[in-house]
Amino acid sequence: MAKKPAETSAGLQQLKTDLKQRRLGRCYVLYGEEDYLRRYYLQQMQKLLLDDLTADFNFHRMNPENFTLQLLADSLEALPMMAERSLVLVEDVDLFALDEAGRNAAAALLSDLPEHCCLILSMQSFAPDKRMKKLWAALEQNAVLVEFRYQSETDLRAWIARHFRAAGKSITPQLCTYLLSLCGLSMTQLDLEIGKICAFSGAEEIVRADIDAVVEPTLEAVVFQITDALGQGRFDAALEYLNTVLKMQESPIAVVAAIGAQMRRLRAAKLLQTQGVGESGLAQLCGIKPFAAGKLVTQARRLSERFCEQGVLLCCQTDLRLKSSAEDPQRAVEELILRLAEEARRD
Repeated sequence: MAKKPAETSAGLQQLKTDLKQRRLGRCYVLYGEEDYLRRYYLQQMQKLLLDDLTADFNFHRMNPENFTLQLLADSLEALPMMAERSLVLVEDVDLFALDEAGRNAAAALLSDLPEHCCLILSMQSFAPDKRMKKLWAALEQNAVLVEFRYQSETDLRAWIARHFRAAGKSITPQLCTYLLSLCGLSMTQLDLEIGKICAFSGAEEIVRADIDAVVEPTLEAVVFQITDALGQGRFDAALEYLNTVLKMQESPIAVVAAIGAQMRRLRAAKLLQTQGVGESGLAQLCGIKPFAAGKLVTQARRLSERFCEQGVLLCCQTDLRLKSSAEDPQRAVEELILRLAEEARRD
């Protein structure tokens, strides 16, 4: 298995130190958009605390279907059998969504965790309401908060290369970047696609044809390719990319929405360029990653402000047509690309 990329959050650094010293604390909150890393570190914690012989007795697991405060309290108090400590894992349960009495009870449990167990709260989204002071104070004082974010393009390129090397394959940095452009920044998705590429390729060195043969690009990735082809005057290529989207069996409304979102971001990039605002400002305005913002800025330089403005308008018109008429949806999307190509030719 390839090594994980570096992360600099204080919470994760504390978790790494605890794992290295083989002594976990009493409570951790694992959360964030990067599921791959969250699962990885959860597995490392389980390996440290549990063994095959006694795991059935010492591993207490809860989710929204079976979670109750009484079950949590009983699990925390249960003494480990033939082991130093037990593990209590609560997945996808938002303690802040409990009623006031429940929150106060949860805060009391968190404030008096026994030494013989480790409590892990694991979830993708964690947005604590700090106005609920008792519960927030209990978490802040007694838990290590560990956020797993999407990694940078630089870290992911290195991780992808290590992943291929672990499978006995080699890949160039350029192809790592190409793979990222198709799959996005999710390590879970990348791990899946890397496995498919390695299974498909019979050679030691990965080439672009191997990637194109088996990788399923995201809708956002193909939409970027469509607008990029329009900006470069490669109108036939834009239509080919549209065919790729249609083969993905995405709904025409979703396709138009994705193209419209891309055109709005390009419009924002053009406006910010005229004001001297760079990638960081665009990333903050559009709520996207710096990696994506950098690609948008580069793409926007090849497009005119007029084209971006017209592109947003055409997408809105097509969206209205799809939602208010009985015409062929696929034909409406094809006409959108043709009209965008016509606008691009005017530049």
